[in-house]
Amino acid sequence: MFNFSKLGVPIIQAPMAGGTNNPLLASEVSNAGGVGSFGFSYSTPQKISEDLAATRALTNGPINANFFVFSPVDLPSQAIQTQAIEALKNLPVAGEYSVSTPQAPFYPAIEDQLNPIWTHRPEILTFHFGVPSLSLIEKAHSLGITVGITATSLKEGRAVEKAGADFIVAQGIEAGGHRGIFNPDGEDEKLSAIGLTKQLVKECSIPVVTAGAIMDGADIANALKAGAVAAQMGTAFLCCDESTASSAHKEYLLKHHGRGSVFTTGFSGRPARGIDNEFIQLMDGKVVLPFPIQNTMTASLRQLAVRTNNGEYQSLWAGQDYSRTRKLNAKSLMLALKEELLIALD
Repeated sequence: MFNFSKLGVPIIQAPMAGGTNNPLLASEVSNAGGVGSFGFSYSTPQKISEDLAATRALTNGPINANFFVFSPVDLPSQAIQTQAIEALKNLPVAGEYSVSTPQAPFYPAIEDQLNPIWTHRPEILTFHFGVPSLSLIEKAHSLGITVGITATSLKEGRAVEKAGADFIVAQGIEAGGHRGIFNPDGEDEKLSAIGLTKQLVKECSIPVVTAGAIMDGADIANALKAGAVAAQMGTAFLCCDESTASSAHKEYLLKHHGRGSVFTTGFSGRPARGIDNEFIQLMDGKVVLPFPIQNTMTASLRQLAVRTNNGEYQSLWAGQDYSRTRKLNAKSLMLALKEELLIALD
């Protein structure tokens, strides 16, 4: 199993899907003593293989590959589909974008996505939205790959431990991006990252990594004091020079602090936290198709918004404390975090 205590800095750079993670960012974090990550949620096996090979050429440090555990989904009635399409077509956006209902399969087969993992063997394999097939966890273990799974509650944490995973990512309600709750239609306890970490450390026997509202070394120290072995940080890395987040995304993180970050299902069909913008406001209360069908339906609109540098119609995923984001290169950020952590632990 991966030994978190041997990290130069106890940080996992969070896996962020949609192109934000890239070989340069991941390798810089790993070379600076942390764990570099990829969010391979919708990626093709070829792209996964290319990214892992490119990253390994840049670092001998640990790499984490993350995947979504998709749940079976069906298209709702034609009437609901029509309402969802109209909601997206009627947005006041300049430029051309297409909106149509996708056809099955609605998401990639995880068995196919994992084939490059078995070849490249990154040190860590993590899952979001639930527990994968136990055979996949066993396969990873047979190849010496450590497995982690996101949990948002003690109940989910116990399920992760029971499945044979090696560690739990304790995702607090403050975290940016997609909420990792197993059942998005069920009750969400909305626990803070530190509160959840303390529960899991007390009740579970496997290591815990804290995720949510961790922006500086003092925050990492708080996670470690709560019993975590490391902290997972996503928003903090979005404005790094190496990050391929859009220019509008970086601008909103650095300059639009008054908006705050909120949850929306409008972009993907699943709750996700991002900077409040016009799209989120206009989609509030509108008909949204199930995840990830809605995600596919909004893809053309989001791509248009990136091309036109329109932050009002991009999914600007960000955690609750995004106002503390810094514009540094990854190496400098890691050095700053390490120094702050040492001061906080002194």
